[in-house]
Amino acid sequence: MAWSVAAWPLRTFSLDLRSLACLRIALGVVIVADSLLRTRDVTLMFAPDGMFPPATLREFLGDRWAWSLGFLVDSTWWGMALLALEGLAGCALTAGLGTRGASFLAWVAVVSVVRRTAPATNAGDEWLACLLFWGMFLPWGEAWSIDARRRRPAGPPRGVATGHARCSPATVALVLQIAAVYLGAALAKGNASWLTGNAVACALSVHDHGSAWGDALSRHPFACRLLTWTVPVLELAAPILLVTTGRPAVRTTLVVIFVAFHALTAALMTLGLFPVIGMAAWLALIPTAWWDSRPMRRGAVEPPSTPTAAVAPQAGRLLETASVAAALGIAGIAFCHANTPWRARPLPAPIAAAIHATCLGQDWGMFGEVRCQRQWVCGRGSLADGRVVDVLRGGRPPEETLPAGGFTSLPHHRWHKLLWALPEPARRRFAAPVAAALAREWNRRHAASERLVLLEIRAVRLLDEAAGGTRHELVLATWPARDGAGTGGLERWLREHAPD
Repeated sequence: MAWSVAAWPLRTFSLDLRSLACLRIALGVVIVADSLLRTRDVTLMFAPDGMFPPATLREFLGDRWAWSLGFLVDSTWWGMALLALEGLAGCALTAGLGTRGASFLAWVAVVSVVRRTAPATNAGDEWLACLLFWGMFLPWGEAWSIDARRRRPAGPPRGVATGHARCSPATVALVLQIAAVYLGAALAKGNASWLTGNAVACALSVHDHGSAWGDALSRHPFACRLLTWTVPVLELAAPILLVTTGRPAVRTTLVVIFVAFHALTAALMTLGLFPVIGMAAWLALIPTAWWDSRPMRRGAVEPPSTPTAAVAPQAGRLLETASVAAALGIAGIAFCHANTPWRARPLPAPIAAAIHATCLGQDWGMFGEVRCQRQWVCGRGSLADGRVVDVLRGGRPPEETLPAGGFTSLPHHRWHKLLWALPEPARRRFAAPVAAALAREWNRRHAASERLVLLEIRAVRLLDEAAGGTRHELVLATWPARDGAGTGGLERWLREHAPD
């Protein structure tokens, strides 16, 4: 029994170098894809006069320690350079070229991009930043990398059955980080919307976070109730099993279940990077026994010739251990603050600064309380030729009630996240810049006869639809903006363009 207890940390927190290499490669590919996809909106989301003016963004973030390289230069070209840095760091991380340096650059670039576009990011972006932070201390360049090939001495290939598992403060941090995401999500679901079995059906609507497939599933009450009661159980079981047992059969089962779980959420919901990052995170937990099974041994790559612990000098290892321990303390405090009644009280300034500086916030209460409502946002634009269009949906005619496709009819998930959250009081400060940026971009791309004269961004919520529905409509912003006397928009446009 004593031996079993003593062996628990090694058994639970040891990770295979090949699994860590899978995590590194997967995150590198995601980072490259993210940098390329974000170029679609570079003039809208990174320009100083775009949706997120730097001054307004700094006020929204609220702490000077919430840093970003994107704040150094207020220019569109700087945003493009930041995306280029993200893409290059992702390529180097994928290849395992200068892995330690690439890990640091990837973390800096991702945090900078996430902070520069904060109103359009979600928990998946934050999870990516956390994984990259711990990755700076992980030996994930020790296998399947250019760095490992350069270090390998000449000679016959080594066996693959031993020498792969590593246990270090960084592997402990990674396992705890993955566990924290699911524990936070499970704790947030202890409310009526989940206990009554209604949460999943409401969330799967295209007028919330559902995809077309999810919207179709939302019409099957039994399946939705079953999912509603199953998801919190899975999310609570995952962290318990992760930190209490490292048995290969249990780990392999968890990996299969949660990779499938995130694949299913990616198909049923529009959640941006979150499902992809979830699948990548579980790759790091594939046990050594799986890699060393007979089918996987064929064509396997040999492990590095030197264990991680023997590469770095003793002083370097002590500094690394101290850094990871301090970061774990910061993340632990952040988790307790986000998931306990302590949340109602502000953190001491030095601790809040440390959380912002490391980007280790631990608020994982996604879909904690799901309201049974339908909501949508419309960009009602009046054109110079007299037509009225929905600017947010490529110029199709506006729909007053339940626009076809809901949020899935928007260009992509970044717009979905931005416009879904824009009615919130804290984010409403971005409404006017969003309207102005959309109007500028529309007029840049269209002829004079199709130029925007007036734009209104409206947010609508439909509550208690089964009982006839209560409609709440809010005009978030107009362009041209109303002046202090309450006039503006079309009135000011007509006055400014009236013939002499």
